[in-house]
Amino acid sequence: MEKSLNPLIFSVGDFIAVVNQTFEYAYPIVQIEGEVASFKVNQGKYVFFDLKDSEGSINCFMTVWQLRVPIEDGMKVIISATPKITQWGKFSLTVKSIRPSGEGAIKKSFEVLKAKLEAEGLFAPERKRLLPQIPQRIAVISSTQAAGYADFIKILNDRWGGVGVNVAHVQVQGEGAPDQIIRAINYFNQQELLPEVLVIIRGGGSADDLATFNDEPLVRAIAGSRIPTLVGVGHEVDITLADLVADVRAATPSNAAQILVPDKAESIRLIRYQLSSLLPKILQLIDQKKQSIGGMINQIISTIEDAIDDQSRTVASLKSVLSQLNPNVVLARGYAIVRGLQAVGETIEVETSENIMKAEVKDVVKK
Repeated sequence: MEKSLNPLIFSVGDFIAVVNQTFEYAYPIVQIEGEVASFKVNQGKYVFFDLKDSEGSINCFMTVWQLRVPIEDGMKVIISATPKITQWGKFSLTVKSIRPSGEGAIKKSFEVLKAKLEAEGLFAPERKRLLPQIPQRIAVISSTQAAGYADFIKILNDRWGGVGVNVAHVQVQGEGAPDQIIRAINYFNQQELLPEVLVIIRGGGSADDLATFNDEPLVRAIAGSRIPTLVGVGHEVDITLADLVADVRAATPSNAAQILVPDKAESIRLIRYQLSSLLPKILQLIDQKKQSIGGMINQIISTIEDAIDDQSRTVASLKSVLSQLNPNVVLARGYAIVRGLQAVGETIEVETSENIMKAEVKDVVKK
């Protein structure tokens, strides 16, 4: 006798929960490429849009702070999302991240965000800072496994050497790359002794590979760095928003090293040339100073001699006056010097130029 099977009966809520559990197990994260339609932002917090192609359309939901690049209707994108059924029985994708796909969409997103940041003044030349001439402490944010990083370090050491390099190894492309680079920027900016320059580098790649450096939060983190920034991403023809917001842009990682430090050998040659060209000028200047000093010495000697002559004439004049006051000179002219008490009966001494005589005072008459 055939046994009857009783189908399992769910409540509506239980069935939705079971289906969502099945989705979580079978498809915890899915990546889907499609075209954006009906894009809108509600209350400045919630983003709704449809992802469609020629064969179907799916409702998508995400929060506005997860939207790291500008999105518009008609753009082709790749989303990472979790599928689920809402409590109202509507199938939807909860989007974790979204990025433009294809050259046209990437370029469109780039131009929209560029115009927005440019209007805010983030690319203005007046906010750019100068890099130190020969930095001794630099911070580098890059993938240490990449060829661009290896080229940067080699050229840095070949050109100067002895520079202290602190490296933060990060992912430079893919979904998690922007946040890793932002964390590295914040790490270096929070150090007690700040690096003198912050270098962000990666080698070349496709437009999709370089899209990391057009991420809005990353561009704002570079703009807000307390440390002067040098960004060298891709090849010379590649321009990212990170390049535009940096204090200095390098065409490539190798060019970043060339900008950062001078060539030591070339610097030595230049110094030697400058010294050799300065030597004749220095000798000429010394000769001029010697002549000038010689003239000054002669002038000083002449001034001293004039002063001595003046003093000699003064001494001679004083000597003549003093000679006239010499008692012997007075006696020679016929005068006499009388010594003693000039009173009647007293003995006095009378000195002439030739004799000294004693005499008795016989009479004293007042003049």
